[in-house]
Parts: sequence; C-alpha cells; structure tokens
Amino acid sequence: MAGMIQEGRTSVTSSPLQFFPWMSLSPGLGSPFPWLRELKSEERGLCLIHLLVACANHVAAGSLENANFGLEQISHLASPDGDTMQRIAAYFTEALADRMLKAWPGLHKALNSTKISSVSEEILVQKLFFELCPFLKIAYVITNQAIIEAMEGEKMVHIIDLNSCEPAQWINLFQTFSVRPEGPPHLRITGIHEQKEVLEQMALWLTEEAEKLDIPFQFNPIVCKLENLDLESLRVKTGEALAVSSVLQLHSLLATDDEMRRRNNNSPSLSKNLNSNQSHRILQMNQRTLGEWLEKEPVHIYSPSSDLATPSPSSPLSLAPAPKMGSFLTALRALSPKLMVVTEQESNHNGPTLMERVMEALNFYAALFDCLESTVSRAQLERQKVEKMLFGEEIKNIIACEGLERKERHEKLDKWILRLELAGFVKVPLSYHGMLQAGRLLQTNNYDGYNIKEENGCLVMCWQERPLYSMSAWG
Repeated sequence: MAGMIQEGRTSVTSSPLQFFPWMSLSPGLGSPFPWLRELKSEERGLCLIHLLVACANHVAAGSLENANFGLEQISHLASPDGDTMQRIAAYFTEALADRMLKAWPGLHKALNSTKISSVSEEILVQKLFFELCPFLKIAYVITNQAIIEAMEGEKMVHIIDLNSCEPAQWINLFQTFSVRPEGPPHLRITGIHEQKEVLEQMALWLTEEAEKLDIPFQFNPIVCKLENLDLESLRVKTGEALAVSSVLQLHSLLATDDEMRRRNNNSPSLSKNLNSNQSHRILQMNQRTLGEWLEKEPVHIYSPSSDLATPSPSSPLSLAPAPKMGSFLTALRALSPKLMVVTEQESNHNGPTLMERVMEALNFYAALFDCLESTVSRAQLERQKVEKMLFGEEIKNIIACEGLERKERHEKLDKWILRLELAGFVKVPLSYHGMLQAGRLLQTNNYDGYNIKEENGCLVMCWQERPLYSMSAWG
C-alpha cells in the first residue's frame, strides 16, 4: 500500500483511498474491518480523515444510519492512546456521537445524568496544559511585562483577571514589582471565576506571596460566570491605574449573542455539506503527520460563503451582530483601563454550520495534538488527561453543542481587532522586551517546534508555522 503514495510538492499521483470503494459509507456493504487494521500509519491516517469528514457530513445531513455505520468503521482505527490521527479521531467521533444522541434528549440526559464535574480535576488539567505546552507561559510572560511597562510610576494598580485560576502568573508579576526602583505599588487584583473555592485558593496563595515580598495587596473575588458579570462589582476607584487581563475568555460571550439571534430568527442555522471537490483535496494530502496534512492547506479545506470570509478591518458589516459582546467591551472601555491584554485561540470555531466547525477544528486540534506527540510520551497519563479533559471537551463543545451550550466560539485575531476597535479601544504594541522574554523561555526550555511571530503590533504563537493563539494589547 505504501508504494501507492507518491510524494510531490502539493499532491499525490494516487492514494490508497482510491482503492477503497467501501468509503462511501453505505451500511449495505460488507465489513472491511480485518484489513483496515493492517493499514500502515500513513494510510490509516488518510483513511481516518476521509471517514471523519464523510461521517460528519452524514451527521450534518441528519443521516443517522449512515453516520452510525461510519462511527463503527472509525472505531476500529481510532484509539485515545495511539498516534496523533488515531487520538484525534477518537475525540471527534465521541463529539459526533454526542451530537447524534441529542436527537433523543431523554436518552442523552439519561446517559449523562450521573457524570460528576470535579472543580479540582478541571483546575488540574489546566495546570497540566500550562506545564506540557508553552502557550499559557508565553501569554503570562507577555501580559505581565506589558502591565509592568504600562504601570511605570503608578502608586495604585488594579488588575482585573477575567479568569482567575492560575496564581503563577501573578506571583511572577509580584516578584517583578517588588524590585521596581520606586518600590512596589499598592496592588489590587479582582479575580473572576464561577467557582468560589478556586478564588479562595487564589486569595490564599497570592496574599501569602505578597506578604513575603512586602507588597501592599488586596484580592477582590467575584464568583460568577463572565456573561453574568456586573461591572459595578469591580469597584474601580478613583486614582487607580487599571489593567485588564483576558486569557482565553472573551469568546464565551458570543454564545449569548448567538442564542439571541437564534430566537429572533426562530429557526436554527442549517448545516451544509462540504464541497465534494474540496473534500477530495483533503484525501490528496500526503504529509507524514496529521498536523502537516492539515496545516499545509488550512484555507482550502472548505469554502465558506462570502459573508463568512476573513473580514476586512474596514468592514464592520462583516461581523455578525453581537450586542452582548459589544456592550461588555464598551463597558470595560468606560472604566478607562490603561491597558487590556487579550489572548485568544487563533482559529474560527464559530461558523454557523457543523461542517465548517468540524474542518476548522480538525486543523486547529491537529496541531495541538502534534505538539504533544512531539514532546510527550504517548503513555504519559498527564498527556492523556490534557487530550481528554481539555482538548476533547473543547472539541465536543464545538461540534456537539449549539446555542448557549456552545461556549468554545473561538475567532481569529482580525475579528477581535475589529470588535475592540468598535468598542472604542485603541491597539497598542505589545512589549518588545516581553517578546524577547518569551523567545528566551522557548529556547531555554528546549521547546523545539514552537515559535512566536509579531504581526502588526500583535503576536501569534505557533506550532511549526501554524498559528494557534493570538495576543493583542489595547489602551
């Protein structure tokens, strides 16, 4: 089989998929399972891509019998502890199956009624992601340096943390403030999180560290979801220099706006099938890893309609109306922060159709799974926890959920720039010194394959050449 794949610059002369007539996913065909298992890694990866796309199309079309048959086929190739493609397939099929089950609400609720959501497990998996990948470390280093520079000479500093769960970020800031020539400022952090115990732990750790460093400090906890935040509760005082830190949070507000549009239209968005010619392009990919297969042509996997194309910064009509997001950003702007630093996923997982989200998510999570494949042993339990409890849950939310349930509405930097400018914010360059610090962090910790790029005063964090997270600073 391997001999059938001829490597070239952009295409292959033949593919094993061309010899798999059963790939049409018709339940009436005989089972090819025995020889499916004998496929080599590269052939298996190509098969899984095809099967996933075909199965997702059946789910989008409501053809549950064909979708069920596709899931059965994939189950003989996918594995949560296999290679990159096998792992990805395991979590995408789980997400597709969950979406199918929602056609029977009683069945879906019964199967999920005894699941226990542990706050400690959620925090643990975030910490594991922080340790295994450099993305959050980079976000914290650059955010902190931007705050240090913006607050030079200020005696009273107030930081609003829109997702207050990681003390390591602010402990590093404390240490930098403590050696400031003019002495540390009086520092107040308002931490927002929906779990009271998380904020209690944050207060404990940060207060203890502030006392060690002799920094006057106050922690103001606000227990609520971001969409329910009352900005009056932030208690911004006259004379305080204000900074806002948002790490992977703002996108969740788009769920409320989408639900409002759905109610106004009185009908859900209809799914559309992937263009067959573009599906064929996926089958022609011949790179060695899934990340390489997908990242080489991330734009050409599907063609969204013109109103979904990357917006021009001068075209506000290219953004869907988002009154909740707009009012939230406008209210933040009214607080007159000296600085707001925004970190978001650099991908469009907020498309109106299932197939658009499936293909974008394949691109994005392929690169994330490749990160771990290149640096962490397949058998390592910490890796499996991050893939299942973080990436897997995000994939499930993107694919299986709609309306208010779908919180993982990641959008690209261009749209965030437009939204923030419409709210009255002005983009400011990120700290050059912060970028140097981030570069040194990657070098000294041997994070091979990761890099950062400056784009128009903003920053993108990449795996190889694939942008995964963006950062921008606003005044």
